[in-house]
Amino acid sequence: MENTSAALGQAYHILFVAALIFLSVMVVLCLIRAIIGPKVADRIVATNMMGTMTMVIIAILALMLQEGYLVDICLIYAMISFLAVVCLTKVYLGVYQGKKIEEAKKNDCD
Repeated sequence: MENTSAALGQAYHILFVAALIFLSVMVVLCLIRAIIGPKVADRIVATNMMGTMTMVIIAILALMLQEGYLVDICLIYAMISFLAVVCLTKVYLGVYQGKKIEEAKKNDCD
C-alpha cells in the first residue's frame, strides 16, 4: 500500500511540474502578445490572461508545496489583477472616446 502511495505522489509531482512548465511558456507567449499588440484590446486581454495564469501557477505551487498561505496570496493577486484590468480598460475607453470626439470636431469644422 505504501508503494502505491509513493508512486501516486511521484505521479502528482510530475504532473504539477509539467503544468508549471506549460503555464510558464504560456505566460511568456502572452507577454509577447501584450508587447506586439497590434491593438490595445489585444494587450488588455493578454494582460488579463497573464494574471489568470499566474494565479493558477500560485495555486499549483500551493498544492505542490502544501503551503496554505499561498492560497491567500493567490486570492490577493486575483483582486489586484482584476483591478489592473479594470483600470486599463477604463483608460483605454477614455482615450478611445477622446479620439472619437476629436474626429467629430474635425469633421464638423470641414
